[in-house]
Amino acid sequence: MTTVSAVPVPGGELVVGRWGALDDSPPVLAIHGITANHLAWGMVAPLVPGPVVAPDLRGRGGSGSLPGPYGMAAHAADCVAVLDALGIERAVVVGHSMGGFVASVLAHRYPARVARLVLVDGGAPLALPGGVDIETALGPAVARLSMRFASHAAYHDFWREHPSFTGWNPAIESYVDYDLAGAEPELRSKVNEDAVRADFVDLHKGAEPLAAYAALRSDTVFLRAERGMFDQPEALYPDPSAIGLAVTTVPGTNHYTILLGEGGARAVAAAVS
Repeated sequence: MTTVSAVPVPGGELVVGRWGALDDSPPVLAIHGITANHLAWGMVAPLVPGPVVAPDLRGRGGSGSLPGPYGMAAHAADCVAVLDALGIERAVVVGHSMGGFVASVLAHRYPARVARLVLVDGGAPLALPGGVDIETALGPAVARLSMRFASHAAYHDFWREHPSFTGWNPAIESYVDYDLAGAEPELRSKVNEDAVRADFVDLHKGAEPLAAYAALRSDTVFLRAERGMFDQPEALYPDPSAIGLAVTTVPGTNHYTILLGEGGARAVAAAVS
């Protein structure tokens, strides 16, 4: 069961989910992706022996109303505030998708707080497809944020049509339900569009993520999804050798099911345990 708390950060409070009690077991700090929330870790966390702490990043989930500045360095600082508030000196830090970039910047700027780093289909530089600008690349992610849904069931139907979510399960349902704000029939995503735009530019072009990547040890664990964001055969990282880290491709997973599918969740949990 998840315990939810709030941690003071500049501009307000960051909502934090936690699985397990903070005891002598090594804690895991889990950092979600660009339009996700802490329940993206809902299948991984129960498989980890020790406690898992997962914030809703600034501009997402229960932290959706927090103002900027955004960017990887701001999220890393918020994550350190979470560790401070919970009395955690060092944690195993795992980040998925954009969370991988946040995790890398966290390790670069605050190395004393990171016992070990695990990157999950994110954190290594990503090139935009030839001829595609930032606005075009953002299109599918941003479109959902302006949509309205008549009910939770309608939002479920929207996600069920996503090619990466054909294997529907209770963890996915909880994850998408938590993303909703407002009241029927005007439900909407909690994600702040300004945060997504700022973070997307930073992870692609920002100096901080590039410097953090350049500083990574070559034996840093990188779990790569076999398939892409829309379950297409081409992965988000098509060439494992270009990543330059200790890459393991997790078979049968796409960019989402590497967390929210059984096989992917087991692989991620094993890597952080």
